[in-house]
This record gives sequence, C-alpha cells and structure tokens, in this order.
Amino acid sequence: MHTEEEIQRAAKLAEASDPSGVPMDDTTDLRAIAEAVDRVRAGEARIRELVVLARANGRSWGEIGIALGVSRQAARERFTEKVGT
Repeated sequence: MHTEEEIQRAAKLAEASDPSGVPMDDTTDLRAIAEAVDRVRAGEARIRELVVLARANGRSWGEIGIALGVSRQAARERFTEKVGT
C-alpha cells in the first residue's frame, strides 16, 4: 500500500516527464544538435580517410598519433581495422 506522500511524489514525477508540457514550436536548438552530430560524423569519416592515406604513404603510427594528438598505441588501436595494416 502506498502513502499519500508517495502517490503525490509519483504524480509530480509523471507530470514532469510529460512531453505535452514542452513547447515544440521552436526546434532550432534540436536541429543545431543534429547538424553538429552530422558534422562530427563527417569529420570522423574524413580522419579515417586521411589515416588510410597516411599509412599508404608510409607514415608510422607514431607520426599519425602525433598528428591526432594521441599516442602511437592509441592511434594504432583506433584505426588498424579501418586501415588494414
């Protein structure tokens, strides 16, 4: 059995999580988030392409790590499968 206080607390939580109370007329902020995510994904894809190119040009994982701002080991672990070496 629930106390009146528990019931009131549950009702407040339900009201707070009700999306109908959130104005949805201006979604500029949400579109900006989605666009930023798209740019990050495109940037990550470009980095993968460039790492593949650098490896094809004979660059070491140490050199690539320096360019990425990470250790040689971190660069190698992150990109070995994508590069195939």
